Amino acid sequence: MSDEARAAAERQATFREVFSQPEYRAVYIASALSWFGDYVAKAAVTVLVYDQTQSVAMSAAAFAISYLPWLLGGPLLATVAERHPYRTVMVTADLVRMVLVGSIALVEMPAPLLLVVIFLCTLANPPSQAARSALLPMILAGDRLVVGLSVNLTTGQAAQVGGYLAGAAIAAVNPRVALAIDAGTYAASAVLIRLGVRARPPAMAAAHRSHLLRETADGFRIVFGTPVLRAIAVLVFASMLFAIVPEGLAAAWAATLGSSETGRGFSQGLIMAASPAGFIIGGLVTARLLRPDVRRALIRPFAVLAPLSLVPALFGPSAVGIAVMAAICGFSVAGMMPAANGLFVQALPHGFRARAFGVMQSGTQIMQGAAVLATGVLAEHNPIPRVVGLWSLAGVVLILLAATQWPSADRFNATAAAAARNQPGAVPAPADPLDQPVRQNGAHQGDARDVVEQVRLPGKIER
Repeated sequence: MSDEARAAAERQATFREVFSQPEYRAVYIASALSWFGDYVAKAAVTVLVYDQTQSVAMSAAAFAISYLPWLLGGPLLATVAERHPYRTVMVTADLVRMVLVGSIALVEMPAPLLLVVIFLCTLANPPSQAARSALLPMILAGDRLVVGLSVNLTTGQAAQVGGYLAGAAIAAVNPRVALAIDAGTYAASAVLIRLGVRARPPAMAAAHRSHLLRETADGFRIVFGTPVLRAIAVLVFASMLFAIVPEGLAAAWAATLGSSETGRGFSQGLIMAASPAGFIIGGLVTARLLRPDVRRALIRPFAVLAPLSLVPALFGPSAVGIAVMAAICGFSVAGMMPAANGLFVQALPHGFRARAFGVMQSGTQIMQGAAVLATGVLAEHNPIPRVVGLWSLAGVVLILLAATQWPSADRFNATAAAAARNQPGAVPAPADPLDQPVRQNGAHQGDARDVVEQVRLPGKIER
């Protein structure tokens, strides 16, 4: 890499530069609409199911069912995105979800059938999200990608807060109106992606397809068989074991802080809102104020700070104290994730990004679910502050151990350079993709075993 190219790669991107990319604007607006609509619908569906069944369990199932595709077959579904043009996958997923959500809004269904339709709708999430994740590096280059990822993550958190509030308010009057709004956001998203994103060939050419299961296994092989990717995955998964705990235990924790129903509700809302609020602030601050090299240097410190910020739970803080701890934890995760994601994507060869996203997203969901389940079981027999404090203290030790396996900057650079040689055309993304021709030459060469051997660079650079 020339000095000029290296300087361009290290230059801090601005929000204006990111949003100056027409394709990114289309993807961003489409995603923001879909995220907001999803959370509006989640709040509404729980109300709709509860009104029909008067069952808390059924209402909770309606909320939790959206996580099932990632837990049961997320990587397999994400692999589908690799076989088809990313734009086609995203538009098709939007249209399918528009029809299914619209049917719930228009047709009265018994609760079991409603749950089935919701599950079918959520099956479109993994391929759609994987396609979007794999598309972004083709639109944004260098630090623009990291800033773009930070904006996406921050917007997702804001959409969660706003969507839940709006959904609960609308559902109190008519939950079907909230579902109609969600269907409308999917329609708008499909139009934006279709008109605003260029057509590109599939990342995996038909000639290189084997079997869906083998292709999915290749995704796991490249993530865990490449030292750089494995180090990032382990650090991210470890962090997810702790960041979700305050939100997951918020209801039970709030019940221990006050006797009145109003006080408990306020405490629960404060605790649950604190982590997303911290995440939003952290994402904006780190993306705007920190240079790329500083963000990368802070990945491990932020990862350690996430559980460390929850250790003071041992001292039995008030609701405000818990909220402050949760906000710091959210800030830390937001400071770590975009930079880590940027490194991860840059180290991935073209043709594996959607599959790798499926592996990472499924792992994240499993870690979060396991953390809430484990701490919930422990809290059945121990005070919640003690459980959270000791769990987080163990997390500090775990992440410190994971951080010892962090590769050197030279190792990251060498892996990224090897991955870049597998990109279509082996050139960086143009400044304005809509004004440049899309290169059509070969997307996927060989399988994961070939690529892992290329990106390991054995014997050349040590940690």
